[in-house]
Amino acid sequence: MDAKMDALRAREQLRRRYLFALDAEASLDGEGFARQGASAAVEKKQKPLPRLNIHSGFWILASIVVTYYADFFKTIKENFHTSSWFLVGGALLLLSLSIALFCILYLEWYRGIGDYDAQYPALIPLTTAAFIAAGICFNIALWPVWSFFTPPLLFTQFMGVVMLISLLG
Repeated sequence: MDAKMDALRAREQLRRRYLFALDAEASLDGEGFARQGASAAVEKKQKPLPRLNIHSGFWILASIVVTYYADFFKTIKENFHTSSWFLVGGALLLLSLSIALFCILYLEWYRGIGDYDAQYPALIPLTTAAFIAAGICFNIALWPVWSFFTPPLLFTQFMGVVMLISLLG
């Protein structure tokens, strides 16, 4: 009897220590596995994260600062015609952004398809491959301008664009 009380007391202390809900163990079956309905109920109670948070705001602001202090658009304008890598990278970036906007604007907003990954499984890998190839092309094209600063500078721009697009969908 005393051992059972010690076990209950230890369990209660663990609950308090890790802030477990009192009914957390009630959703487990006799084997210790969670039931399907319990996890769905927990997911429904959780609020979705806000679209604009500190993380996305930081990357958007960092992208703006890098654009301003590196004279990004002036440099792009001056080097636009000097490298075919830049034109290939621009075409691949346009392709990936077009697919992303198609997914967000048409599939999600207009058609109401939230899980377009299941219906169109090739869209996400194609967009990712085009975006990575565009990044490589831009790094090759702009390496003579910024040298070792090119990858971090372009990565900051990439994160700013991704966070800006994530505000849409």
